[in-house]
Amino acid sequence: MNLWRWLFGVLALHALLFSGCSTSRGRPGADAVSVDPEDIADFSALYSQNCAGCHGPNGKGGASIALADPIYLAIADDSVLRRVTAKGVAGTQMPAFAKSAGGMLTDPQIDVIVKGIREHWSQPDALRGANAPPYSAPIPGDASRGSIAFTTYCSSCHGPGGGGGPKASSIVNGSYLALVSDQGLRTAVIVGRPELGAPDWRGDVPGRPMPAQDVSDVVAWLASQRTKFPGQPYARSDQPVGEPR
Repeated sequence: MNLWRWLFGVLALHALLFSGCSTSRGRPGADAVSVDPEDIADFSALYSQNCAGCHGPNGKGGASIALADPIYLAIADDSVLRRVTAKGVAGTQMPAFAKSAGGMLTDPQIDVIVKGIREHWSQPDALRGANAPPYSAPIPGDASRGSIAFTTYCSSCHGPGGGGGPKASSIVNGSYLALVSDQGLRTAVIVGRPELGAPDWRGDVPGRPMPAQDVSDVVAWLASQRTKFPGQPYARSDQPVGEPR
């Protein structure tokens, strides 16, 4: 009798183990269908996997600018969105996402992202009749004039010389300037950073929108503040390496 009980227990244990293998967590079911990453064509999935980490889960901004900003989308057309998404921006945190540029996304997937951003977050009358400065500078700015324009339009928040003030942090920090392109500076001056409470080009001085040339000049002045060795905490020394300081 004990032998029969032992055999029955062994058979029951085997049945339990084999049934557990077929239904264990994480194991695909018989009807599971694998999806090739290149076949994903849903905007929400593509945005959350590739863009949300920097631009925010709902496009509201984070480490990078808000994409759910109608003012930004009013000055940046689809060709801009497609180029930046596909090729990235050299020298900044924005990587290239297109396979043709070393990324992981196909050209149709890039198109899905661009179309989705436009459909979800643009507004036809975002500018309300105002003439915004162009996305790209038509002519180079002048840094000396930019210093004056900065004092007029920006210093009330960012402080004299851009080193930080009561309403905003330093805009001439070496590490920050090393990570942002001239176009990134221009975009921030025009559209502001609404997620941080920074106004667009119309709100720096009430009733006095910032002229397009002043935008270019301020960007030129900010670019001139970049240091050769950003983030270095002390002046370079000619003292040989290894000698006591």
